[in-house]
Amino acid sequence: MAETMKKVLFVNSEIFPYLPESEISKVGRYLPQGIQERKKEIRSFMPRFGCINERKNQLHEVIRLSGINIVIGDVDRPLVIKVASIPAARIQVYFIDNEDYFRRKAVYTDSEGRFFSDNDERAIFFAKGVLETVKKLRWAPDIIHCQGWISHLVPVYLKKIFKDDPIFSSSKVVLSLYNDTPDTPFSADFAAKAVAGSIKEADLPISESADGIKLAETAAKYSDGIILASPDIDPKLVKYCKALKVPMLPYKEGSLEDGSYIADYNALYDKL
Repeated sequence: MAETMKKVLFVNSEIFPYLPESEISKVGRYLPQGIQERKKEIRSFMPRFGCINERKNQLHEVIRLSGINIVIGDVDRPLVIKVASIPAARIQVYFIDNEDYFRRKAVYTDSEGRFFSDNDERAIFFAKGVLETVKKLRWAPDIIHCQGWISHLVPVYLKKIFKDDPIFSSSKVVLSLYNDTPDTPFSADFAAKAVAGSIKEADLPISESADGIKLAETAAKYSDGIILASPDIDPKLVKYCKALKVPMLPYKEGSLEDGSYIADYNALYDKL
């Protein structure tokens, strides 16, 4: 009997060409293609930031997946799912959208460079939106690979809320850490807003300090494998991750340019 094709879910903060080329967006674009070429089934998600040109990139709403309400605090916000294709890679990208969180014409900061005060809620909405949509797709991922700080609540929600759901019961989380951790603190009540289901504030390192490093520690705490994807990650964060004793890939200079990182990541997926 043939071995079942492994399924990999990519939860990205950025994907080129929807956002400009960067360290993260290039991996978001080329890693799923490389993994698909290695005979794995893939799905990719990212936020539908307002600076993404829907007409140029041919985004359209997927009515059957939209319509869920995501609760943050006492407010229900409608989840809209859009999809577009990268023809050269034969890849579809799913976009998490909401009028309040993702229609502004910027990514994380305003025109004056100020960090949006609701970026914490945007991260909560994105993480919940991805997992709820994958449930609706009835597509059970073996690996969930999180890239970029806005994805960092996915591991805790997966392991604490969705762990008994048949769709996610066998899922393993891989976390890529970049030097994108926000310098500006999140709102002081981030942890209180992030709690849901069986999650308590004590489960979240962000309850100690609502900043980018503590959010990354939250993601690492609930991950099964960690990748150091940038050369200049905060040493305290690296030390925290090493103490977790999970499989960890070091940063390899030049691997992004020559594409060798794809084979390394694929081997990590197979190991978990």
